[in-house]
Amino acid sequence: MIASERIEQIIDRFQFLEAKMADGASGSEIAQLGREYAELRPVVETVTAYKELVSQIADAEAMLTDPEMKELAEAELPELKAALAASEDDVQLALLPKDAADARPALLEIRPGTGGDEASLFAADLLRMYQRYAEGQGWKFEILEESHTELGGIKEVVARIAGDGVFARMKFESGVHRVQRVPETESGGRIHTSAATVAVLPEAEDVDIEINPGDLRIDTMRASGSGGQHVNTTDSAVRILHEPTGIIVVSSEKSQHRNREIAMQVLKTRLFDLERQRVDSERSADRKSQVGSGDRSERIRTYNFPQGRMTDHRINLTLYSLAQVMQGDLDEIISALQADAQATLLAEMGA
Repeated sequence: MIASERIEQIIDRFQFLEAKMADGASGSEIAQLGREYAELRPVVETVTAYKELVSQIADAEAMLTDPEMKELAEAELPELKAALAASEDDVQLALLPKDAADARPALLEIRPGTGGDEASLFAADLLRMYQRYAEGQGWKFEILEESHTELGGIKEVVARIAGDGVFARMKFESGVHRVQRVPETESGGRIHTSAATVAVLPEAEDVDIEINPGDLRIDTMRASGSGGQHVNTTDSAVRILHEPTGIIVVSSEKSQHRNREIAMQVLKTRLFDLERQRVDSERSADRKSQVGSGDRSERIRTYNFPQGRMTDHRINLTLYSLAQVMQGDLDEIISALQADAQATLLAEMGA
């Protein structure tokens, strides 16, 4: 059975938000209330449906004492109880603790790991995979910083992804992605193993992180290019060093003002992620055991091209549809990871 006190608390809070919004609130307050209201609405709809089933079962059981209604009640009760069991599962999922960052945009960072040029080419493949997935979700995908190798691979890329529930789904992508294939540069046909590291960070808001200007060292420099007309001839690139943590952020778009904005936003997001990791570490002695923990040292997935196979090692999921996966068809993988994370939470709560 679901704790009725918890259900009533949620309904009371929802009704309070509804009344508060109807009374009229200030611009910033109404936005905050609206976000909480939107998050609670599906939960309230789920618990309301559950309460209705509980009431219907109580009515049917009362009808058992009425000779004229007993037969009808006996026919209805098995169906109602089956529906209640399913509804109870829905309520338990709806009541699971939510990551406050789930609704936020995300910063996606991809860097090549072991494997030289092949790792850089694989990093470029991962970038295209995530771009296509974002397009399929109707999200906005904006590359903030990108540097290439001579072969068309990626040295490093930082992208911003915005849309409904971006971080809730993309956070499972953090970790080491390994590829097994014959590189384009391999003349002997031998299979190589390379890797790239993916980090997905929830975008920081101004209220999350307060940065002391005295902790920053900001330099401007000439942006590097691919030669010819692409070389930046002005000192527009911005490099920011956060001295307490040693975090360095560089942005090299054409506008120095825009570069400063981008670099500060990336810095805030990385500092926010450090704080989230610190809090998570306090909650769990072993963050690596948590799916979606964001541990960038953990090997999470292998892409085996000769066999057309993708394996996610966290949940032992293997799909023989690698071509579709590389085209951005990630829904089955991410949904399975979300379901596993929910099951882990339910087990921890003793549900």
